[in-house]
Amino acid sequence: MSTTIKRQPGYTGQQNGLSNSYTAGSVLQEAREGAKPDPSENRGSSIMDAARSKALRPFVIISSSYLLFTITDGASRLIVLLHAYNKSFSAFEVALMFTLYELAGVITNLLAGILGAKWGIKVTLLSGLLLQLVSYGLLFGWQDDWSKEQAILYVTMAQMWGGVAKDLTKLGGKTVTKLVTPEEQETKLFKLVSLITGWKNSLKGVGYFLGSALLQVSYELALSVMMCFIVVAIPWALFGLDRNLGTAKKENSTLKDIFVFDNKNLNLLSLARLFLFASRDFWFEVPLPFFFRAPSCEGLGIDKCFDDSSCNNGAICGDSGFCENINPGGGCGGLGLSRVVVGAALGGYIILYGQVQSWTPQIVTGPLLQTPPNKLTEVLWCLINCIPTAIMTLVVLFDPAFDDNDTSTMIVWFVVVIVSFAFVFAVNSSIHSFLVVNYASKDKVAVSVGIYYMSNAIGRLFGTLGSGVLYTVIGEDVGDVAGTNAVAGLAACFFAGTVCSLLSAVITGFIDDQNNGLKCGSCWTIAEAKSAADTNIETKNGKDPELVCKTKPEESETFGVEGSGADDMDDEEMSC
Repeated sequence: MSTTIKRQPGYTGQQNGLSNSYTAGSVLQEAREGAKPDPSENRGSSIMDAARSKALRPFVIISSSYLLFTITDGASRLIVLLHAYNKSFSAFEVALMFTLYELAGVITNLLAGILGAKWGIKVTLLSGLLLQLVSYGLLFGWQDDWSKEQAILYVTMAQMWGGVAKDLTKLGGKTVTKLVTPEEQETKLFKLVSLITGWKNSLKGVGYFLGSALLQVSYELALSVMMCFIVVAIPWALFGLDRNLGTAKKENSTLKDIFVFDNKNLNLLSLARLFLFASRDFWFEVPLPFFFRAPSCEGLGIDKCFDDSSCNNGAICGDSGFCENINPGGGCGGLGLSRVVVGAALGGYIILYGQVQSWTPQIVTGPLLQTPPNKLTEVLWCLINCIPTAIMTLVVLFDPAFDDNDTSTMIVWFVVVIVSFAFVFAVNSSIHSFLVVNYASKDKVAVSVGIYYMSNAIGRLFGTLGSGVLYTVIGEDVGDVAGTNAVAGLAACFFAGTVCSLLSAVITGFIDDQNNGLKCGSCWTIAEAKSAADTNIETKNGKDPELVCKTKPEESETFGVEGSGADDMDDEEMSC
């Protein structure tokens, strides 16, 4: 394998405004050499070796804290959503509760690199953990006798601190791998990073399940257990990290530096990412758990009952002696599943998504000869991203199972669509992880892609609020004790997700990055690559030409691993 890495002039080794004493290129080179793990090596032993190493101790401490935090972050969202459902809040009202959480993510994403460089990773990590405690502590104050307006305002403020906490904590988890790598441990560290990355999203899924399961017992118990996870992480960060870890040794970036709009490809990719994440959150974050909890419309307000067991799943026996919807604002016509099952279903999606994202280069794009990816690769997979949601739109609207509330058939459809979408969406996200580095390789990542990183939060906010509106207002009113028929609202949310995927594909199509063509395996070439003479020298973003190193696509397996040199590399030209 022939590989060349060209260092850009003036490279200082700074990432996200954080000081760095080694080159990202050395990490990437070692990553390539050690990307295939030795079957005889025990990964648990690797982690223990890293923990005993003074050089790698910050990595273990910060990564462990980040993983513990990830559990509580996933749990918080589902605890609030399911608790609000039982208090008869509508989908739109619940979506409002998450607005400041997402807006805080937009702002913190922009400021995190600057704050980290000024204060150091230790301070930002501890600040994130403490703010998460504040967020959970405030949720204890949610009173049953409050009006809906009071509760929405209070919970929204509590969630805001959780949004700030998430991105402050994520800063350490994203950057420490580049700050603590000694030369003699680079291969082992790359394997640790791959392991940690796979578990990050998986543990968020665990948080979904754990939060819903504990909520089934007690709201206060669910909050208390999650706070214990944070308390466990704080002492290690407080006493195990150097105060100066990650502080900038040179001039730090400013807010003026962050808003850089002269990179056309990166700006288009940021806008495409906004719609890509909206394509998921238009149906996943609020409508799906609401529909899973909603009871069948049949018999509500009509069937007499003696207790809850006399009614359909998800319904209760009202004071009037008739079966009622526990939350008319959440609609009817759903599956009537328990909170534990809802948490398990959503958590399963997150876990599957995380694992597929980690292995995308090896099991998907590599065998298809689409590594390294380009804009054509992303357009293809973004169009594929439309298929599961488009199919589900038609199924929800026209399959008699949804009109007749045939729960067995509906569950089969949901499993097929959720699994398919998780797989395809993970591939898209992994491709984006590579493209942002590729397009921003001449600048500091935090400076040149500030807009890109906050596009995640904007996309989630757009999808969450939009889904709350669609799910709540669309559908026939079945009565005061039943609410609206949620089937039509759910179909509208899936359709909106499909439109967002199409918009993402169209926007990506305007990116100038098609020289390598597009293959779909060894037998099918969708777009021919340009000749080597045309691609040896390229001009990027209207600046001076630079050498672009090349390698065979099938030999590249490093993009899409968050926290690795491939995902966070800066100021170097990369061939992987």
